[in-house]
Amino acid sequence: MMKYKQTYYAFTVMLAVASTLGCSSETHVNPSRESTGVQKEVKAYAKFVPQRRDDFAWENDKVAFRVYGPAAPLAGHASGVDAWLKKVDYSIIDKWYEMHFNGLSYHQDRGEGYDPYHTGISRGVGGSAVWINDTPYYGHNFTRYEIHQNNSEEVKFTLYYEFETPLGKVEEEKRVALALGSNLYHVESRFLLNGSPASIPIAIGVATHDEKASVYHNAQAGWIAAWEMIDGKGLGTGALVEPSRISSIEHKPSENKDESHIWIITQTSADGLLSYYAGFAWEGAEEITTIEQWKHYLNTFGS
Repeated sequence: MMKYKQTYYAFTVMLAVASTLGCSSETHVNPSRESTGVQKEVKAYAKFVPQRRDDFAWENDKVAFRVYGPAAPLAGHASGVDAWLKKVDYSIIDKWYEMHFNGLSYHQDRGEGYDPYHTGISRGVGGSAVWINDTPYYGHNFTRYEIHQNNSEEVKFTLYYEFETPLGKVEEEKRVALALGSNLYHVESRFLLNGSPASIPIAIGVATHDEKASVYHNAQAGWIAAWEMIDGKGLGTGALVEPSRISSIEHKPSENKDESHIWIITQTSADGLLSYYAGFAWEGAEEITTIEQWKHYLNTFGS
């Protein structure tokens, strides 16, 4: 059984930090997993990339993620979480974006990993949605962001979303943290309904890529997962919630592209608060290489 940190941050005392640089407390330089012996920075890191349609990306020594910002095209994009698959423990975000701007695609593995994961309009790896009558409602992109801690052992930032639902206007203040050594990022969100904190049904989704992935779940341990093969290597994705907060687990295949998911259905507190974890493990990183190892990781996370 997981031991969860039940510490919701104080939303009324937000850090007045809105810089893409954030605050740097410590930087580590450790040997990478490269066979070349070259040392590079190992750190938890986040970056806003306005040159790439307002992307926001974050990473640690295990995993990397990306979400879309205001400049993302309305067609084919939404607020789901993309996965960047790393083979190395050092920071790659700056390098991969620089490659992209120089005409070299980060969708091709050049020895450090790559981005073959398709997000589209899906929830990707742990994107959230308001859940009404078996239907998810979510925003297209974040509207603004704040970085609170960066270039250190843990990255912390807040993404702000707002969108319309049948219940009314929903605003989400999504505070995300990712520490070194973890395959899962931590979310502490506050939801507002028509301007006030409210208890509303929330679904946390893991995409099944039009059912190319197999799905798994353990309600007693509080997790859902998917396992799929991408370019011949296994990828496990998943999300975890405190088990007592789970209303149901729903596997919802769809004939519509990017709409097939496995979902954890939960509810925010009376104050609109919700805490969960989400992330992935990739066989190419040579640490978690089977679905059984991925399920074990989820079962024992935080214990």
